[in-house]
Amino acid sequence: MRILVAGAGAIGGYFGGRLAEAGRDVTFLVRPQRAAQLGRDGLRITSPHGDLALAPQLVTAERIAAPYDLVLLTVKAFALDQVLADVAPAIGPATTIVPLLNGMRHLDAIGERFGAAGLLGGVCYVATMLDPDGRIVQLNEMQKLTYGELDGAPSNRIAALDATLGGAGFAAAASPAILQAMWEKWVMLASLGAITCLLRGMVGDIAAAPGGADLARQMLDECAAVATAAGFPPEAAFRARTEATLTAAGSGLASSMYRDLTQGLPVEAEHIVGDMLVRARGFGVAAPLLATAFAHLMVYQNRVVAR
Repeated sequence: MRILVAGAGAIGGYFGGRLAEAGRDVTFLVRPQRAAQLGRDGLRITSPHGDLALAPQLVTAERIAAPYDLVLLTVKAFALDQVLADVAPAIGPATTIVPLLNGMRHLDAIGERFGAAGLLGGVCYVATMLDPDGRIVQLNEMQKLTYGELDGAPSNRIAALDATLGGAGFAAAASPAILQAMWEKWVMLASLGAITCLLRGMVGDIAAAPGGADLARQMLDECAAVATAAGFPPEAAFRARTEATLTAAGSGLASSMYRDLTQGLPVEAEHIVGDMLVRARGFGVAAPLLATAFAHLMVYQNRVVAR
């Protein structure tokens, strides 16, 4: 399988790098600046599962010459429109597209651009970041890809993905309920991102503040109510795990959105928090804390864009 990974940042660089390390045919679609950095220094990963340094195959948008078998979309949500234009020459009638973005809104954008036939659902579970030197740093041992047909049916291309993604140094598995998995991750990320950005602290900081844990639970309740109204109620075990994660005393956990915010970078406010709020209003679900967090984030985002 010829694989194009759109993006060589914290997510795409990590999973694409592991696939390349395992001998898969991986090319990274990158911007010229990242191409120059990777050409000079190589793709470097620092990880509890073993460090990696390799010379990656790279391509920029204007040099894509033919369709690929598999396209992994790993960019931030605010870069999606541009990357869909960039990958267009890589998408053929038999191309499988697996987006690893958070939330749900990207499914509509991809389907409108390329049609729904080649589109799968995808969820990644990994905590990574780029350091100032462009290295990918894995922050804990979690590393998993889940993918599946949007209607939950088995298919030949799912079997092909199993063969391609399996045995590459991370857990990879198909799911017959990929939309449920996507909604549950969205509930988790929207709750974590909204509360850490609104209260400007990590989970342990929030838990130590008077009323902080209660606010985290309220945020989770609001997001879970939206998922339930959409027809994907979070399972009880997920709710219990997520509540424990969001209220853990002393925890250093923070969302990637919070890390981006503290560095003055653009954040995925509209895709992760804003779209959850849009759906809450559409379903008639009360979400006052989510609305407060989104307004707070957009004040920040508008300042970043105006620079």
